[in-house]
Amino acid sequence: MKLNHAIKTSCIITAASLGLSLFASAADKPIKVFILSGQSNMVGAGAVTGGSSRWGNEFTDVAVSVYEGEYDSKANYDKLKPIKIQKLESFGGTKPTPYPGGGTHVTRGFVELKTTGMYEFRPGYGDSTYCIMQVDGNEVYRKETGKEAIHKDIKLTAGKKVPFKITYLNNRANGLGWYAQLDVPGALSTLVKYKGMYPYLMNKQGQWVSRNDVYYKGVVTSTGSDWMNALSAGGRIGPEVGFGHVVGNDIDEPVLVLKSSQGNRALGWDFLPPGSKQYEYDGKIFAGYKDSPMFWEKGTEPKKINWYAGKQYDDCFGAAHDVLNNFDSNFPHWKGRGYEVVGFAWWQGDKDRYTKGLAQRYEHNLVHLIKTLRSEFKAPKAKFVVATLGQTAKGTTPENDQEKNEQMILKAQLSVDGMVGKYPEFKANVSTVYTHPLSQGGASNSHYNGNAQTYMDIGLAMGEAMIKLLKE
Repeated sequence: MKLNHAIKTSCIITAASLGLSLFASAADKPIKVFILSGQSNMVGAGAVTGGSSRWGNEFTDVAVSVYEGEYDSKANYDKLKPIKIQKLESFGGTKPTPYPGGGTHVTRGFVELKTTGMYEFRPGYGDSTYCIMQVDGNEVYRKETGKEAIHKDIKLTAGKKVPFKITYLNNRANGLGWYAQLDVPGALSTLVKYKGMYPYLMNKQGQWVSRNDVYYKGVVTSTGSDWMNALSAGGRIGPEVGFGHVVGNDIDEPVLVLKSSQGNRALGWDFLPPGSKQYEYDGKIFAGYKDSPMFWEKGTEPKKINWYAGKQYDDCFGAAHDVLNNFDSNFPHWKGRGYEVVGFAWWQGDKDRYTKGLAQRYEHNLVHLIKTLRSEFKAPKAKFVVATLGQTAKGTTPENDQEKNEQMILKAQLSVDGMVGKYPEFKANVSTVYTHPLSQGGASNSHYNGNAQTYMDIGLAMGEAMIKLLKE
């Protein structure tokens, strides 16, 4: 458990004075690595905002005024006489709007949005992000040289035209920009700003907060490399944010959350672990590792396709190896520290539910996956957390073949939990998170309707399960 700064410092000083190594500084210990993998919901589909949109025809009667000299913070550009004014035939879109140049640029016009709600504006691109934007007389954005952008959300009414003004702080102005609705139901910004949930994710200035002790690295899909925050993996979140906060809060050493995942992939085919053997089911031979295609009729010769069993396993975990094999160059802030793989998190199963031959084999494959990953990453003591498919509830009677397959996968995922006792070797080192109560009524194949609460809560639950295992 992390100590507060004062207590931790006291412990270190005391240890040093006594000549003890028991309280060695966390700064001297290897980085704790957690590898997260699975298919699309591990990739992440939880909306951070309502989705940003490039601005365009929402902005009308747009003109840019050019004032003499460089930007002066003390100048009142509403009272100064411009040296030229140019009406803009277009504003926004995908190409920079030509600006006159030759001084300080101030763009004025009107904006009218189609949906009532709370909005955030993100003007500019590259160096043109250094500007001040006002909407309906309220400052909604400010980014000064050498400083972080400050956003202030504003409520706008559908169909109501209001004035806007953008004052650029350098000579690289353009008409590019984006806006985002913040109060879309289920979006992370809505949950944090308007429902008071997960307050540690955002500061009072409306900025997403980055941790300085948990780093996110994404490969294959959901790429990114940054200190953990709501935007580390892009504009959508998976369970990594909640997971990272839990483990970061409880572990003294810095944490690397390494996510390598790919949507629409089956454990019994794409993610099939090395060493998996062919098997027969319902008159068909199902592929073993590196075989192709997924299955073929018994007694016939398989006709290979441009894919093989385990290809996604190789791609995802090969990419994870590449990151770790070049640890110092990928994470220069931790150069020389070394690392230790201490845990795996797995959220997958949707793709397997469409093929009975894969669903009934899921338990076998999951057990093999757990053992193979520990061996491959030379982490025999690493803990393993599995999350179930959210739409699948315990104790329900399947009404069709697909629901039967879902129940088989649920049973398989629950069976590897060390507390169940079916696999004694998994006691105190494998845990399953039952996600149905956390799914907000959503389903895996619809990505839980993009509800960020589902992804946060499942990530938090997976993190808590991981910490519990680490303490056992």
